[in-house]
Amino acid sequence: MRLSNLILAASAAGLASAYPRGRDVVPSKRSAMKKRSSGFTWVGCNESGAEFGTNIPGTLGTDYTWPTTSKIQVLRDAGMNIFRVPFLMERLTPDGMTGSLATTYFDDLKTTVEFITNSGAYAVLDPHNYGRFNGDIITSTSDFGTFWKTVATEFADNDLVIFDTNNEYHDMEQSLVLDLNQAAIDAIRAAGATTQYIFAEGNAYTGAWSWTTYNDNMSNLTDTEDKIIYEMHQYLDSDSSGTSETCVSSTIGQERLESATQWLKDNNKKGFIGEFAGGVNSVCETAVEGMLSYMSENSDVWMGAEWWSAGPWWGTYMYSLEPTDGPAYSTYLPILEKYFVSSSSSSSTSTTTAAAASKTTTSAAAEKTTTTTAAEKTTTSSGVEKTTTTADAVEPTTTPNSQVEVPSPSVDSVTSSTAVPVATVVPESETTTSLVSISVYVPEPTSTTFAIAPSAAQTSSTAASASATGELVAHYYQCGGINWTGGTVCESPYTCKHQNPYYYQCV
Repeated sequence: MRLSNLILAASAAGLASAYPRGRDVVPSKRSAMKKRSSGFTWVGCNESGAEFGTNIPGTLGTDYTWPTTSKIQVLRDAGMNIFRVPFLMERLTPDGMTGSLATTYFDDLKTTVEFITNSGAYAVLDPHNYGRFNGDIITSTSDFGTFWKTVATEFADNDLVIFDTNNEYHDMEQSLVLDLNQAAIDAIRAAGATTQYIFAEGNAYTGAWSWTTYNDNMSNLTDTEDKIIYEMHQYLDSDSSGTSETCVSSTIGQERLESATQWLKDNNKKGFIGEFAGGVNSVCETAVEGMLSYMSENSDVWMGAEWWSAGPWWGTYMYSLEPTDGPAYSTYLPILEKYFVSSSSSSSTSTTTAAAASKTTTSAAAEKTTTTTAAEKTTTSSGVEKTTTTADAVEPTTTPNSQVEVPSPSVDSVTSSTAVPVATVVPESETTTSLVSISVYVPEPTSTTFAIAPSAAQTSSTAASASATGELVAHYYQCGGINWTGGTVCESPYTCKHQNPYYYQCV
């Protein structure tokens, strides 16, 4: 079902200009009272879950999940006006890129998207595939175009949908990255989706800090509707991988965007930071605010940013912005709020439904209520707080027994290489009845054209294999964490550093 309601009618008027500044479709007394104007068009976050799991197509509630709509609403009420929804191409069109849509998975995707857009916010469709399909680099621009025409046809009448061509192309011929983006743009427009923005991502994990090194030819992309936005990602740890709570310095946020900012200005283009985050500490907080302030000062080319990440399965993941107990929520939401777009909130007050949200796990696929009042909190040997309840208090068919944190697979460092499948993680059960296996989909290894540092999610199975043969764990690879069974001793001179409870890394 395509949307053609009053919200979209109002939105169409707001999109008359190719690059509207600071406009949205739902007014808010709270936002209107803000004195600051960031100049941004969008500020929001990613909503992860549907891209999780190595099992294809996998089982909902076991291998993957969908964002919790009540939690999205908390962030929407706070003032966010854009949400990126990652999903897997292989689950959406299981018979191949030219195949038909998988009904159940697509319906759940569409339900999530319509919840977001019905609130007046923008929903970014994000095939979280790294330029791969079934682990192989996508080389057919024709097939890629067919995939996008199929998807765009379903959302052609929803002006608040944004099409993100693919998440973090990497280790690919640069001309191919350009051609795949162009094929997607042409196919989306051919599907009749002529009013929506298209986010084009670059090579080298679309890193802002290395954009001018690898993606200069992206300026050659064309669009009949002149609505291309260049989506870049940027983390603030030593290798820009987003696997550490430590930021390089309090000024690193601005510094890593400066060359990309100049590229946007020189080429008369618009940019957007589709993923960014920092640890909960004073250095990172200053660096994040400095980055947003710098982008705001250059809002003639930067249209906004999305935090990585929120979602129901992140648990104690260091960057989780999931309301209201995500580790980054209480620290970074107030920082982000300073840059929210005027009149972007769907609520007339700042009151959120935190109490209800904390007990309701409403997703696109199902609405479930989990009783936690009688829960007893204990602490594991790793120092992670977990909740033990009776079996009746948990519904494992839709809600995993353990909140597993999965590091962002975003990497754009130029120091090491080779992406590998991630090993399945079996979390500790919070009941005595079952274990749930949860993992993250990562493309199969491919030949490389330039060296890129592996991400946290990409390193698990390689380190485990090294352990099995008695080898030391290599630089940047996993060396510990909850449920980790691989090697724990790093090659010299590297040490095994605690990044989060589920992930230790040789750095």
